[in-house]
Amino acid sequence: MKILKFGGTSVGSAQRIQNVEKLINTPERKIVVLSAMSGTTNALVKISEALFAKNYQEAHKQIDELEAKYHAVVAELYKTEAGKAKGTRLIYDHFGYMRVLAKNMFNARKEKAMLAEGEILSTHLMLYYLEEIGVDAVLLDALDFMRIDENEEPDLPFISEQLNAELAKYPDKQLFITQGYICLNSYGEVDNLKRGGSDYTASLIGAAIMAEEVQIWTDIDGMHNNDPRIVERTVPVAELSFDEAAELAYFGAKILHPQSVNPARLKKIPVRLLNTMQPEQPGTLISDHAAGHGIKAVAAKDNITAIRVQSGRMFLAYGFLKKLFEVFERYKTPIDMITTSEVAVSLTIDNTAHLQEIVADLQQFSTVEVEHDQTIICVVGDMMEQKQDYVAQVLESVKGIPIRMVSYGGSKNNISLLVHSSRKADVLKGLNKGIFGL
Repeated sequence: MKILKFGGTSVGSAQRIQNVEKLINTPERKIVVLSAMSGTTNALVKISEALFAKNYQEAHKQIDELEAKYHAVVAELYKTEAGKAKGTRLIYDHFGYMRVLAKNMFNARKEKAMLAEGEILSTHLMLYYLEEIGVDAVLLDALDFMRIDENEEPDLPFISEQLNAELAKYPDKQLFITQGYICLNSYGEVDNLKRGGSDYTASLIGAAIMAEEVQIWTDIDGMHNNDPRIVERTVPVAELSFDEAAELAYFGAKILHPQSVNPARLKKIPVRLLNTMQPEQPGTLISDHAAGHGIKAVAAKDNITAIRVQSGRMFLAYGFLKKLFEVFERYKTPIDMITTSEVAVSLTIDNTAHLQEIVADLQQFSTVEVEHDQTIICVVGDMMEQKQDYVAQVLESVKGIPIRMVSYGGSKNNISLLVHSSRKADVLKGLNKGIFGL
């Protein structure tokens, strides 16, 4: 069985829902994971923000506007009166539920329920369309099997047991539709896998049932060697290892959710990135097998803060690093990059929620300097082959651009550069020319 995940852009209009039907209406057995229609989750977030601010008039105005968009989709998507009636009833019911959530005291629990509506709507719209054109499909409610534990981590044994039990009810069915992103938490309340979590859902489902392959369908033909929003000439990468893809996703490649690779990697299930608009393109295959040596791609992560910590003594005394790391552990703040010298440590973080407390604690035993507006440029590939000096190649490509930090050797798949964000485009373009010749 294959898992096919379609993002918000892929189901972002009546026409695109119809296009997806052509891709999923094939003889092989599959589970189709759908995101909310593009723009929906952002709209639901804004509605929730208005409700938290007790701006009820604005919230209801935004609910009305979003409902009107969905009625327009129903009018275009369905051709029969029965189909239009069913779609219209779906919209009335779910937007009526949103208005109920918007009454009285709005809280975090209601917000999670509000945000779940996007995926619930998209999957039902797809199911009704399939029914209208005579395609046999089964809707699997993600809330029946997708659960996170008390640490907000997916409960894979539960997911596997419940999902396989659901599938066993339909041994002769070929096509299943379910929601991405949404789940229940350990208290049985509606929750979610955070933004971009539909990729995560697809990978978790793939791992839970030991799928043949997980396909992530978006509006771009695979993972590109550089950021196409900044660099004019980029090309899709044919194959990546799980480790390479995870590095790229974490450091800014928007096509893939950073966490989504891990469940598939643990079960060694291939993940293929494909383009809904150009389904004939091969896309990018991510697997347990690394395809060749060398640099494969570049990604950039913005909103980075650099912290330089200098020991009060003229050498890094025993226990200094332990004390330093304990500060970041205390505030649950991950470190992205780190470099050390005899007397100082430079590191980066992307979460500044506790920056003030971190700096105060570090100043108890060191001198601290903080720099904002930094960007990590991550150069990814299989670079442990000794015949090629990849670091020299990278640095030569960005000659003349000030580099704040360089990190290499912690992973065979990553050379990281820290630069001021104002030089991000220059670095990406320099690497595209110097490494890829584009």
